[in-house]
Amino acid sequence: MAKVTLIKRVFAYENRKLNDPDPNMTPEEVRDVYSATYPELATAVIDGPEDGDKGEQQYSFRRAVGTKG
Repeated sequence: MAKVTLIKRVFAYENRKLNDPDPNMTPEEVRDVYSATYPELATAVIDGPEDGDKGEQQYSFRRAVGTKG
């Protein structure tokens, strides 16, 4: 029987590492969860996944660039 190993996901925003609240969530759902704490994430762009430390997958939240008005 083959052993299945889940790859840990880490989310980053402005030099902060944010834990994965639920591995079954999509990155967009994770962004929505964290937008309650960081409202600017509501429209953030998600970059990744990239290989991070310790075999983790790292996603980065980047504020969407736009004009006000």
